[in-house]
Amino acid sequence: MKDLYHWVGLTMAPGVGSVLFKRLTQAFGSPEGVFRASPKDLKRVEGMGAKVVASLKRFDWKHTVEKELRLSEKNGAKLVTWEDEEYPVNLKQIYDPPPLLYVLGSLIPQDPIAVAVVGSRNPTTYGQLAAERISMGLSRKGVTVVSGLARGVDSCAHQGALAAGGRTIGVLGCGVDIIYPPENRDLFARVAAQGAVISEFPLGTPPDSDHFPIRNRVISGLSLGVAVVEATLRSGSLITARFALDQGRDVYAVPGNVDSARSEGANRLIKEGAKLVTRAEDILEEIHHIPRPAIPATPPQPKLSEEESRVYLTLEQGALHIDQIIARTALSSAKISAILLALELAGHVKQFPGMRFAKA
Repeated sequence: MKDLYHWVGLTMAPGVGSVLFKRLTQAFGSPEGVFRASPKDLKRVEGMGAKVVASLKRFDWKHTVEKELRLSEKNGAKLVTWEDEEYPVNLKQIYDPPPLLYVLGSLIPQDPIAVAVVGSRNPTTYGQLAAERISMGLSRKGVTVVSGLARGVDSCAHQGALAAGGRTIGVLGCGVDIIYPPENRDLFARVAAQGAVISEFPLGTPPDSDHFPIRNRVISGLSLGVAVVEATLRSGSLITARFALDQGRDVYAVPGNVDSARSEGANRLIKEGAKLVTRAEDILEEIHHIPRPAIPATPPQPKLSEEESRVYLTLEQGALHIDQIIARTALSSAKISAILLALELAGHVKQFPGMRFAKA
């Protein structure tokens, strides 16, 4: 516990980021050694200017750490340092790995077989379905799906993994005691129960905009590759893709509508050399040399009545407006509405804005 005190203390010290933390611990052997070092010795470390040294020496780290550990225990968060066995192997290999992770849920040995699925916070129905289906396909092959628990594509990625019974990891740009966005409360709990929710930020850290680019390097760092599904030219997903390239990871992109601004970023990635993917198998081809654990069988098709089957099969090719479903099945609007409601309540069909429906 004493050593954990020093780890937490140094990560919370003002002016000490991931890179400087690594330099300091390499110079003095451990976080405890850093706190014991003299100002003169500290100044010899690259990045330790007079102001940073003075701030570190003034820092009331013991009081701060005691408060942080109490909050961690209260919120059920486990603290994992990069010296612990649970620390993700992939993440440890990047240039600036977080020295400390706050974890809700569990990190397991199979998690290095991971792919990140990220994209627009305001995706089209096409983007939602693509993210969910790709993530579901990856999960069924034993791949852990990583994303940022944000609105839009991130949420769809986690939901796809959960629906397939696979593992998923959500990486936050705030403390693990803060649910952001708030409407993802149930999804947050399910991800923690079926995988892990992690953050490098201390408890109570708000979801400020400058935290998300920092978070994005962890998303890519945990993964063998990053798949981008719908992204504008200024999307944070492109930042994640750049981190992936810098970290030596693969980048994949789902092609989108050439007339849609939401697809400009993903389409540009493809032009610049990212692998074009339309299904999970396209990604699995790239990681086929990595052994994967046994997977659950594909769920059987639901038992439906003749009319329900007609509607369900109509949705094989993707999301349709209710008027299209009526036209293709030749059933009355009242009958279609009743069938769609029954299928949705049974979890077989998913409704999207604008009265559009797709297979769940």
